[in-house]
Amino acid sequence: MTLPPLSFDRNLQAAEQDALQLQGRKERLWQRARMMEALRAWFREEGFLEVESPVRLPAPALEDYIEAVEAGQGAWLRTSPELHLKRLLAAGYPRLFEIGPCFRKGESGDHHREEFTMLEWYRREGDWRELMDDARGMVSKALEALHPGKSAIPFRGREIHFGGEWEELTVEEAFRRYAPVSLGEALDAGEFEMVLCTKVEPNLGCSRPLFLTEYPLECSGLSAALPGKPGFVARWELYVAGLEIGNACTELAEPLEQERRFQATAALRARENRPVYPMDQPYMNALWRGFPLCAGTAIGLDRLAMVLTNARDIAEVRAF
Repeated sequence: MTLPPLSFDRNLQAAEQDALQLQGRKERLWQRARMMEALRAWFREEGFLEVESPVRLPAPALEDYIEAVEAGQGAWLRTSPELHLKRLLAAGYPRLFEIGPCFRKGESGDHHREEFTMLEWYRREGDWRELMDDARGMVSKALEALHPGKSAIPFRGREIHFGGEWEELTVEEAFRRYAPVSLGEALDAGEFEMVLCTKVEPNLGCSRPLFLTEYPLECSGLSAALPGKPGFVARWELYVAGLEIGNACTELAEPLEQERRFQATAALRARENRPVYPMDQPYMNALWRGFPLCAGTAIGLDRLAMVLTNARDIAEVRAF
């Protein structure tokens, strides 16, 4: 077998520039490491079991506008460990968390990467409001590790106060305050995400962290319905200085409703000529076997590191 000739470009100027960029991240990488240690310590203290789930999957989670990265031979890289962790809950595990890489195709920018680090945790017999207490507890633990004795730190040119109560605002009220159209009008026009990102989000969490709550069902495929409020789900997202840090909900436990939502997502993706991923059959089997009341949260750890180290770009808090 004849190998093609290898080409080596000895560019010492490029190597020097690369080394300088990597050296410039050293302090933030030490801070990130302390943050990770503090987060794991908080979860251990609260009785959570750390687990690892597969990264290469035969069926990524079927969601409206999250695209999976192909991994060859009919497989994809995970967009989230969610479905595997919920199967563990269904098997009787009470409290779980995982920290690891996730992948979302086409995401890039100051606070997006195709490959990023996700923290997810789940409580069996828990609900979305308990997860608010968890988020406050774990972020406070990390804040103390990086900024001992401080309850307020700078981020994006603002002073963010983490002490005391964090703000809460429903999606409906946020659209009334900050959007040029109502929530209903945005949904009817298929412009919910666009209006949320461009008009609403920049105003959220500008002095203290904010939980944006009560999302519409149309854009929440895995969340449980909100009792007493038809068309809405028990879900929140956490914002700091206009940056979304995390997403949480009481999990949908009804297999027929989950099948209906997956079918609706598949139809939407087909209409828009985007990939329709296979059904995750083991997950659906767990739902049909009987699913407990449970709740889960996903936190983007690169973004949390950005907040706690006052970084402008996600590249500043990652080695590569």
